[in-house]
This record gives sequence, structure tokens and C-alpha cells, in this order.
Amino acid sequence: MFIDSHAHLEGKRFDADREEAIARARAASVHLMLTVGQVGESWDSMTASLALAEANDDIVTSVGLHPHDARFFDDRTAEHMVEMARHPKVVAWGECGLDFYYDNSPREAQRDAFRAQLRLARNAGLPVIVHSRDAADETLGILSDELGCGSADGVFHCFSYDADFGRAAVELGMYVSFSGIVTFPGASAVQSAARELPLDRILVETDCPFLAPVPHRGRRNEPAFVVEVASKIAELRGLSPSDVAAASTANFHRLFRKCANVPAAEE
Repeated sequence: MFIDSHAHLEGKRFDADREEAIARARAASVHLMLTVGQVGESWDSMTASLALAEANDDIVTSVGLHPHDARFFDDRTAEHMVEMARHPKVVAWGECGLDFYYDNSPREAQRDAFRAQLRLARNAGLPVIVHSRDAADETLGILSDELGCGSADGVFHCFSYDADFGRAAVELGMYVSFSGIVTFPGASAVQSAARELPLDRILVETDCPFLAPVPHRGRRNEPAFVVEVASKIAELRGLSPSDVAAASTANFHRLFRKCANVPAAEE
């Protein structure tokens, strides 16, 4: 049994077949999906994600402000997120972080919003889902400042750095989540990280509808394809897909503690 630890099922690219995509995930032995709830200029994503989680026992959600939308962070947004974080189907804070590749929001606004959300997550008792692109050292530095080395509580989603960065993240206390990138022929650094990092710190995800894994490149990604991610990690480590499924499922439940009431695979 598998868990897709990061999806965007509420997005418009699933409007035509959302229920069918969820059914395909279940048929592929994906027994839990985390669809990420985002706030920003609009709350549509958060509202839709929460509704989807409320309607399905095997879907949970999060609340957060993506670094692309960091310019919209203010006290009112923070208050609303704190309120949303109390919902029983909200199991994490994020995704939040730094994206210096697109720079859709000014970098100082990204830094401020990231620091503020780490504090809000800590106060809410929720782990953080961290987005980091072209901002490796600064992301680690802010996490260390705000959450403390060895006691950071969260996951680097859609891991795209190398094994050295991954070891630094784990030393902080973080988990790392691998997406379809790990299946790409040119992703040698990510594959080395998937091979070398501790198995008890690894999650798997699709980040759908983006980054469909091999052999589904060119298609819209969906939660059923998380099986391909786990299978590639198993290949890299000389394990079986069921070994990776079992480990990543246990890791997910350990991190997202509010999911403890979700039946485990063997139940």
C-alpha cells in the first residue's frame, strides 16, 4: 500500500475526471493522499482542498502560502490560516518556503512569509511542507533559525537537490519526499540522494498534475503514478517496491501525526 504525500487534486486539471483519478489511485493500492491547500490572492485552492478532504476518508489536506504568493502574506491571512489549521483534516502547514528560480514574489517577501509560517506551524503543532528551489542554503538556514537544528519538524517536498543537501536536511530533523523527478534519466543527483539517504526519512509523492514519472512522461500526473516513484527508489536501493511502500507509509504517519486515525495498509 502506498501514500501520495503531496498532490494538487483540487486543481482545474482534474475537473473533468477527479473522481476517476481518485478511483484509479485506490485501484493502484494508494490508500491515502495529501492534497495541498493553498491560500494567496484567492482562497479557492484551500476551500476546494478542504472540501475534497471532508468528502473522502482517504484524503487529507494542509494549509499554507506558497512562496509564489508570498507578497499576499499579511496579518489577516495569518489569522485565517491559523483558524483553518484547527480543522481535523488539516495535517500540515504548507507548502511554504523559498523559490528563487521563478521569483514570482520579491525575495524579501518570501523570506518574511516563510519565517512567519514556520512560527505559526510550530505554534499550531503541525509539521511543515517545505518548497525550496534554487535556495538551498538559505532554506536550511531559515529552518535552523526558526525550528532549531535536530528538531525541525517537516518535509522537503519534491526533493530536487543532492545527497549532501539531503543529509543536511535530515540532520535538521526533516524528511525528504521524492517525486517523479527521481525517475528522470538525467536526475543523477536526485537518484543518488534516493539511494543514500536513510530509508526511515523518505516519503514518496506525485506533486500531480506536474512531473509525471517515467513511463508516463508527457501525460498529466495523478496519484496512481506514485507507485512508479516508489518502484524507482526500490530499484536504486536494491529493495522491493513493497519495502519502500511500507517504509514511506510508516514515515508519513510518523510525520503527519494527525493521520494516526487513518487505517494502516494491513488493516
